[in-house]
Amino acid sequence: MKKIVSLFLLTGLLTACDFDSTRIITYTVNEPVFISRDEFRESLKVTSRKQDLTAVGKICFYNGFLYISDPGKGIHIIDNTNPANPQVTGYIELVGNYDLTVHDDLLYADTWIDLVWFDVSNPSRPVLKGRIENLFPDAFPATLNEYGYDYELCRTGIEKERIVVGWELKERAQRASPSGKYHTVVQEASNTMRNAINGSMSRFGLYGKYLYAVVNNRMKIVDLSDNAPRPSGDFYVGNDVETIFPYENKLFMGTPTGLLIYSVENPLQPALRSQISHVYGCDPVVVENDLAYVTVHDGNLCGQTSNELIIIDVSDVDNPQPVVSYEMHHPKGLGIDRGTLFVCDDGLKIFKNTEPQTLMSNLLKHYKGMDGYDVVSYDNTLMMISGNGLYQYDYSDLNNIRRISTIPVKR
Repeated sequence: MKKIVSLFLLTGLLTACDFDSTRIITYTVNEPVFISRDEFRESLKVTSRKQDLTAVGKICFYNGFLYISDPGKGIHIIDNTNPANPQVTGYIELVGNYDLTVHDDLLYADTWIDLVWFDVSNPSRPVLKGRIENLFPDAFPATLNEYGYDYELCRTGIEKERIVVGWELKERAQRASPSGKYHTVVQEASNTMRNAINGSMSRFGLYGKYLYAVVNNRMKIVDLSDNAPRPSGDFYVGNDVETIFPYENKLFMGTPTGLLIYSVENPLQPALRSQISHVYGCDPVVVENDLAYVTVHDGNLCGQTSNELIIIDVSDVDNPQPVVSYEMHHPKGLGIDRGTLFVCDDGLKIFKNTEPQTLMSNLLKHYKGMDGYDVVSYDNTLMMISGNGLYQYDYSDLNNIRRISTIPVKR
């Protein structure tokens, strides 16, 4: 989420005649930390050296392998052909990476302002194949505090061929101006398989031969045909889209204020079909059988205080209707497979959704003791990334769901 914040005098209504030019105003702001574009692009490195999971990131499953973002640093590669015994097999050092997906043996990932891709036909030995420079020109790192950042200083550095890679919190003091204005700063809250299965927190979505990537309020379309990716669209979607979930020929996008539904019947010209508002909050979404499931949670930079699971009837995409909402503890990512709903809330909750209105009475299992973040389900295996590690569950028998493996996060 991003919003413009103009720093101004609390006494900004003063008229010119009583303006005090000796008045000193102090404020706190995030100033950008830069590296050169050459240094940034030369930092990429692929290694077979094992790297411990140390943070929670986006999760992606493709042909027996898991790819997990190490936020801002790189990508873990895990051989999950035997979910009961997953093996870490490699790591891609990729500064500024947060999102990823795989299509036809090519792993696509963001790296600050660029998109890069790797051949993962041999997943343990990915090979860099290409890069689209400056695809995400405004992909600044999150500030992770309540203060804005100096956008003008960022743009000045970018014009000098530098990349914003972090922030330094600074106190500033300056004389008041007659207008009462100083700097404009920005505060940011921060899918044999042809396509990968992404977790619900992803900002990358695949439909056919196209990659859809949302950053802030813009969607980028990349044509993946002929293994020669090329930018093929860039348009404003608004509302600072945070998650994207492709389903059939639609894109369901979560924003701080609600759900957007776009048609991709014409893949190069996505068309807004409808939107539905909910309580203010960051929200992943998944869809199955004309029902969309959305979670919102508190304690983040989206600013809301609600913790809910919301179910929406999207059988008519031009007129989606809320069905029911349930109070949750602190829900984050979620997944759905043939009516079995997985919600990262107070650990992991698993429901059988025979009827939305009675969902809470159909809790199959509740695993506690971990901070669940996001999930991917495939072939009766549930893969969950959490603040405590990677947890996997066999749900082939819903009467006997069992945990089969864990790779812990090491702090």
